[in-house]
Amino acid sequence: MSQIVQYIQSQTKLPISGIQNTIELLNQDCTIPFISRYRKEKTGNLDEVQLGDIVTYKEQFEELEKRKATILKAISEQGSLTDELAQKIHGSQDLTSLEDLYLPYKKKRKTKAETARNNGLEALAKIIMSQRTNELQFIASKYISNAVSNEEEALEGARHIIAEWINERTDIRNNIRHQLERHAIISTKVIKAKIDDEKSQKFRDYFDWNESLNRCPSHRLLAILRAENEGFIRVKIAIDDHRAITKIEDRIIRSQNDCADQIEIAIADAYKRLLFPSLSNEALQIAKEKADEAAINVFAKNLQQLLLGAPLGEKNVLAIDPGYRSGCKVVCLNAQGGLEYNETIYPHAPQNDSKGAIKKISSLVDAYKIEAIAIGNGTASRETEQLIRRIQFKNDIQVFVVSEAGASIYSASKIARDEFPNYDVTVRGAVSIGRRLADPLAELVKIDAKSIGVGQYQHDVDQSKLKKRLDKVVENCVNKVGVNINTASQSLLSYVSGIGPKLAENIVAYRKEQGAFNSRQDIKKVSRLGGKAFEQGAGFLRIKNAKNPLDDSAVHPESYGIVTQFAKDEKTTVSELIGNKITLQRINLKQYVSSTVGLPTLTDIIAELEKPGLDPRAQAKVFTFNQNIKTISDLREGQLLPGIVNNITNFGCFVDVGIKESGLIHVSNLSDTFVKDVTEHVSLHQQIIVKVLDVDIPRKRIQLKLHT
Repeated sequence: MSQIVQYIQSQTKLPISGIQNTIELLNQDCTIPFISRYRKEKTGNLDEVQLGDIVTYKEQFEELEKRKATILKAISEQGSLTDELAQKIHGSQDLTSLEDLYLPYKKKRKTKAETARNNGLEALAKIIMSQRTNELQFIASKYISNAVSNEEEALEGARHIIAEWINERTDIRNNIRHQLERHAIISTKVIKAKIDDEKSQKFRDYFDWNESLNRCPSHRLLAILRAENEGFIRVKIAIDDHRAITKIEDRIIRSQNDCADQIEIAIADAYKRLLFPSLSNEALQIAKEKADEAAINVFAKNLQQLLLGAPLGEKNVLAIDPGYRSGCKVVCLNAQGGLEYNETIYPHAPQNDSKGAIKKISSLVDAYKIEAIAIGNGTASRETEQLIRRIQFKNDIQVFVVSEAGASIYSASKIARDEFPNYDVTVRGAVSIGRRLADPLAELVKIDAKSIGVGQYQHDVDQSKLKKRLDKVVENCVNKVGVNINTASQSLLSYVSGIGPKLAENIVAYRKEQGAFNSRQDIKKVSRLGGKAFEQGAGFLRIKNAKNPLDDSAVHPESYGIVTQFAKDEKTTVSELIGNKITLQRINLKQYVSSTVGLPTLTDIIAELEKPGLDPRAQAKVFTFNQNIKTISDLREGQLLPGIVNNITNFGCFVDVGIKESGLIHVSNLSDTFVKDVTEHVSLHQQIIVKVLDVDIPRKRIQLKLHT
């Protein structure tokens, strides 16, 4: 078993064969969506999460090996690399232990210990550490020189060297790490000059706070660190210093002479000046990384639920971006999301032209055969919704309130300018609202995920880790649903397995020049789209009304021959086989198993043929808020209200009850039993009933309880 496989297996406990084959596929430039969908036989049916773990630990291992090589080279160039040290370095399983081994050999800035060595005091330090003499003053006098004035200076210099040795001992560092891990307390103090600052009030819960660092939940730690970064509080990490120093003394001091006294002073110095500052910062950084990971996990779950939100589908939509003084921007979109018409109406104050607005909306609904209306949930949303519901339409028109989060980011982006160069940001924003209703995934991929508003402290976490994780979520969602290659935007195509931004651009250019793709084989004609990209992406790209019906399914072209054989053996055609459950379920899959195709793939093919191109997402449903609740002042304790979950965090979820302020269902109010994971009880955009527990109008806070 290779080192990398052994390392990944120790971290994941996944089967060795699955890890080996996954690494082989990754090294062949295969993507996670492709491997999880079309290479189940090789991986042992590992899912996307397990494959993602393999990728994560593969990268960790490679980073560790790269660092080992750098350290080995650096120590070797110093002439200090022994066989024993090299063996320890090669055997390191994490960066922390590796850096501890390297610490004594690191090039240091000028230190007190280095100065003492230059003054010839290392030999005196060794004598003290031997702990065999009681005549230190006499021995120290022998080290007086032009640079060392007296015995006390000699002893002080020796102590600096000893302190450095203590700091570099791995066992001592690990012992303090252990104490920090188990017993560290994080505390805060407000900076008095900022106590009355209006911006500081959102952090006032942390003006004088302390708790165990290992029990501090991720959202609280990130809030505390943000308050510190913004200059409102000071943060301190502490453990029992006396206990920590005593444990070091127990490891080193084995006499009761003058040497022991000097070592005791050196230990206290090493702890206060070197060990604790470094290791307490390390402990806080580790806690921050864990908090980042927890926050990123929440964001990733929320984003996945949002992207896989229920689409309305291909319908003619009238979308409204509501407003007061500047009016409501109205756009009419065709079933493919194309902009047909735009106008501004002024139904609200100060113009109050509700009659004119109603007349205009009615005529547009008739003229453009509108099937649904999407209203942004921002300013004047409720008033606009009430206006629309007053209109007597000729046909049954569904009315939806749609989240505007990130719409303004999209409307000012290069993507929006390229799509609508002749329209201003207000029109583009309204278009985005309408398209989100029709297909949330297709529209939201155009927006930086951080701007969608479904995370917690997303701007405080490691940005590169956040982007990497969210990009993977988007990629997995896009490939889970599949993409119509003839209508998808460049942004959407760029997330298809094996495609990427450049090939997505080339696909769009091909469509403009050559017209629609008629078959999956046509995809190979796209500039620079080679065999590997076709292999990785073809199964996720759909072509409607193609000559071969399999081109509008998740069956990969490499498996078309199998389906043809199914049809031949059942004495029918591929077209007649698709959707024919009775025929499909009587096929004996075992007789089609070969050295390259196993039961997992064959089972997937049958499932896909039963419902080809099935969208895994639910259908959009109309939701109506309590029409009597218009502002926070209308809320009363004990009320039961319909609401929509609009954000999920580790400490609970936020719910839109139809007013400007969202209410919080704290984790303790989600269930009468212990809640380990909020997402086990609610999901993003879920329609629920809540009970009002408390309303704090001055602070604009609403406490809710999930009503079951």
